[in-house]
Amino acid sequence: MAVYKRTYRGYAGTFTPLWSRFLVMFRYSRRNLFQSKLLTAFFVICFFFPLLCLLGIYANDHLSAFLPGRQMGRLLKIDGPFFLTFLTVQTAFAFILTAFVGPGLVSPDLTNGALTLYLCRPISRLEYVTGKLSVLAIILSWITWIPGLLLFFVQASLSGWDWMIDNLWIASGIFLGSWIWILSISLLALALSAWVKWRIAAGGLLLGVLFIGASLAASINGVLHIQSGHLFNIAELIRIIWQDLFHDSGDRSLPAGEAWFGILLFASACFYMLMKKIKANEVVR
Repeated sequence: MAVYKRTYRGYAGTFTPLWSRFLVMFRYSRRNLFQSKLLTAFFVICFFFPLLCLLGIYANDHLSAFLPGRQMGRLLKIDGPFFLTFLTVQTAFAFILTAFVGPGLVSPDLTNGALTLYLCRPISRLEYVTGKLSVLAIILSWITWIPGLLLFFVQASLSGWDWMIDNLWIASGIFLGSWIWILSISLLALALSAWVKWRIAAGGLLLGVLFIGASLAASINGVLHIQSGHLFNIAELIRIIWQDLFHDSGDRSLPAGEAWFGILLFASACFYMLMKKIKANEVVR
């Protein structure tokens, strides 16, 4: 356009709100998630166990209707251990799903030099990370705390308001326990995706971190005759936190306070490693 014509006018339309700009990253990152039929099939399989639990809760309350003329007790005890088992199974599915999805969220942008194009726009590094993290957070929420709370409210509707009021700690345990796992495993997956640009290797390393951490913890505890080595075992830290949230009195290798500190330190380290690689430019030597 010739400058002397002076026909250029600046954009006068509405701007995207600052708080929602990270959703741009989410919208474009989720497009390619379910193009794989294998991943779509596995995502559907993740709902089988919640459906089985739902049928169990219903049958547990209506057992007399299935067997008329008999005085039957309850097949299941719907309490903290029941929902703890549900959360354990669903987070195992969530981990496998993260191993498929997580490594492909950041590594393509780093490999193809796309971060410069993203960050030259009004999107900060934190908004970029939040957008990528929200992809995993939303998908994993659909198979963890959302069906968990649905089961809780179904049980509450069958047992009455008194049961619901007395067991609100179960609902909080489902929500907090799920989000602790989601944020921890998602930050780890994104950090590995940023540092290991080969997608298959990053997915394998995600699984290796859990086994290496467990082996390292066992070695430290065996050599030094202490229990603090479990601070390197992420799965053990999550298990202790879940036991605390669901009032489980089982054996604990560490106090709940130390487990909370360990998982916070782990998540902070993953976030630091991720932000270390998210830069608008890169110096190649």
